[in-house]
Amino acid sequence: MRRAQEAAATSEHSVLLQDVRRVYGRGGNAVHALNGISIGFARGTFTAVMGPSGSGKSTFLHCAAGLDRPTSGSVFIDGQPLADLNERKLTELRRDRIGFVFQSFNLLPALTVWQNVCLPMELDGRRPNRAAVRQVLDRVGLGDRYKHRPGELSGGQQQRVAIARALVARPAVIFADEPTGALDTQTAADVLQLLREPVRTQGQTVVMVTHDPVAASYADQVVFLADGVLAGSLIAPTAEAVADRMTHLGARSNLQVVAR
Repeated sequence: MRRAQEAAATSEHSVLLQDVRRVYGRGGNAVHALNGISIGFARGTFTAVMGPSGSGKSTFLHCAAGLDRPTSGSVFIDGQPLADLNERKLTELRRDRIGFVFQSFNLLPALTVWQNVCLPMELDGRRPNRAAVRQVLDRVGLGDRYKHRPGELSGGQQQRVAIARALVARPAVIFADEPTGALDTQTAADVLQLLREPVRTQGQTVVMVTHDPVAASYADQVVFLADGVLAGSLIAPTAEAVADRMTHLGARSNLQVVAR
């Protein structure tokens, strides 16, 4: 019965975490970065993850995306339990089923836009579909810049390249870590719209860590972390409601620090 329930849960979610804990260090020096997180992200949804500094946001993203292994608990990507995979298989899954967008873009400066977008597939031994690559570059507004190198592009254009790279293989889930942190307001809005598009048109899942209430308002829901545990959520969030919740979380976190 339990296995049937687990199979049903994983089939409904692109990402599923069950009682995930991540502890750094041992004994009295142990830091519980995640302390029993259980949450699923349904297919075709856009979720923002927020919390005060030290709440476990980055650790959460790293464990959910298979970049770090939890101390205990289970993580599933597109129904696949990550604990069953060795490092080679885990790397293959990340290339095939996961897209990444980071604040720092993570582009190779010596490669052109086209080459940067195609690189993950080529590393995976797959030949990129030229029509698909051109289509995704057109979607992010870089169809006429595919021969340019990152140093010839603005910050917003570089982030568009990173989004195109994440989209081109049509992964089950895209993880975005502060994707608008280095961008101006208008460029950030454009990037967030680009992240919403595959959710709406392709049924893909986006999980975005952000500190910005305005960025979070583009998501379908916001999940809040505090001290390594879930601290509530908001559906159809507004920037004002997110900011208010973050203010209360920050105040609670500060009180806990004083109490210690």
